[in-house]
Amino acid sequence: MLADIKGKRILVTQADAFMGPALCATLARLGADVVADSRSLLDAQAPAAALDEAGSIDALIANLALPASSSTAVAATDAEWRAAFDWMVDPLQRLVRAALPPMMERRSGKILLMGSASPLRGMKLRSTYAAARGAQLAYIQAVGVECAPHNVQVNAIAQNFVENPTYYPPEVQANPKFQERLKWEVPLGRLVSPEEDAMFAAYLCSAAADCFVGQIFPMCGGWAK
Repeated sequence: MLADIKGKRILVTQADAFMGPALCATLARLGADVVADSRSLLDAQAPAAALDEAGSIDALIANLALPASSSTAVAATDAEWRAAFDWMVDPLQRLVRAALPPMMERRSGKILLMGSASPLRGMKLRSTYAAARGAQLAYIQAVGVECAPHNVQVNAIAQNFVENPTYYPPEVQANPKFQERLKWEVPLGRLVSPEEDAMFAAYLCSAAADCFVGQIFPMCGGWAK
């Protein structure tokens, strides 16, 4: 897989969480000029500020995450619902809205969402989380086809069972029950490594991926298709 991103200026949000550390390390190793932004994006002005401070960028990786709640649909509160959308959906729209104009003007740019496969397959006790993640994917699909005529590629990686500190920290991985779960629930039989995920993200930020438009790419060891 060719991922020539040498010299590309790439902004990674929530760089200290979820896939942020792996993304920043891998992109830098491949020669990219990485802008690692770790600010909270809850404030409505924060996404635009992040883009403004980053300056001209070739790619935006919207790395957005919140630990998944475990409520039944009946027990889920308004606060739980609002938090999921405040952390993962509203910032995405604001980031994209700020990033697109200069990309469209110069007819070049990439926007990649680090999303979740949870909307691709029903999961008990994950209705709130899946709803927010599903909104992300629907948004990316629509924006992707809208931006294609401007030569800006907008896509998403929909992941699950990828090693990261937010959802699969060491203490979870060390649990024997979790190890058994991997064997029967994930065809791959193991977690996808952070490097494998980050290398695919790098590819999607490269010119080799110019043909992808509004695509949702599952990265979950066969858990979802």
